[in-house]
Amino acid sequence: MVMRKASLDFLKTLVNTPSPVGHETRGQRVWLDYAKKFADETFSDAYGNCVAVLNKGGSPRIMLAGHADEIAMAVNYIDDNGYLYVRRMGGVDAAITKAQRVTIHTRSGPVRGVVGNVAPHLMKQEGDPKPPKIHDLFIDIGAGEKKAAEKLVRVGDPITLVDEFELLRDDLAVARAFDNRIGTWSVIEALRLLKESGRKLHAEICAVSNVQEEVGLLGARQIAYSLKPDIALVVDVTHATDYPTVSKAQHGDIKIGGGPAITHGGCNHPEVVRRIEAVAKAKKISLQHEAMSATSGTDTDAIFWTRGGIASALISLPNRYMHSPVELVSLKDLEQIPQLLAAFALSVKRGERFKVKI
Repeated sequence: MVMRKASLDFLKTLVNTPSPVGHETRGQRVWLDYAKKFADETFSDAYGNCVAVLNKGGSPRIMLAGHADEIAMAVNYIDDNGYLYVRRMGGVDAAITKAQRVTIHTRSGPVRGVVGNVAPHLMKQEGDPKPPKIHDLFIDIGAGEKKAAEKLVRVGDPITLVDEFELLRDDLAVARAFDNRIGTWSVIEALRLLKESGRKLHAEICAVSNVQEEVGLLGARQIAYSLKPDIALVVDVTHATDYPTVSKAQHGDIKIGGGPAITHGGCNHPEVVRRIEAVAKAKKISLQHEAMSATSGTDTDAIFWTRGGIASALISLPNRYMHSPVELVSLKDLEQIPQLLAAFALSVKRGERFKVKI
């Protein structure tokens, strides 16, 4: 491992701090506390989107954005025996959520529970078993009855899985919430690199940790509208396709360890993409390439059309097993993203704008 120790510690803390969609406050506090060391100014808005500014008053204004929220569940119903039934918040896979340990985040503190799983010996069914629906899942908190459970939790309390950051081997790391704490980590690490470089910066840099991406790109819509950036670089994860059963013909050829991926088409401004490719070449950063059709499935989709249009591009970290408790990424790939963001920011001339050439 070659990652700066303070940066790795920050990544671990950020990933391990529960940040369920719509309830991102704890993770945002961690991010802001770190950001204050490198920013000229930090602030948050009505719904908890957080911003760290460097070189305030510079031109153009560049927004570096990642989303803070993770997929989660919420308590939806408590039955007479004290079992909790849940509602999905984001792309939770019910099949892999069974038999997991969970934390219910209540007003009084965390409550532990387990997602129940009926032993195969007790199940009678014909044919292949059907995958469970989200409303089939139930959580056992050991309450015994409804009144006892209601003293501990209430309907609406968010729920996250327990799994945390772990180094698997060499530069490979596994965690439940790399999507998308790696984005918020990258944008503030880019701000740190710019601050510590001492190099002349013409642009104003706004590193953004925005909320509620997993349920509709909502925080990005809010903060892009209010910040009015001229340029936006969005950092998210993308599907690595270098493991069994994934069709490269259908999903592209993206490898762990192959470097960050950039996306072409749609919301990705061709001149911004061209500049990213140029600075990556100068920094000897290998890039992988993805195509998109109608949407990218990221905050870029919401940001690029805001107001009169914001010149935007998406930079992604290859991620195996997305939306699972065992998301797997390369820290070497990850470290290259803030380097790429910082190099892009330094390449921008005073007052420069990106416009499609016609």
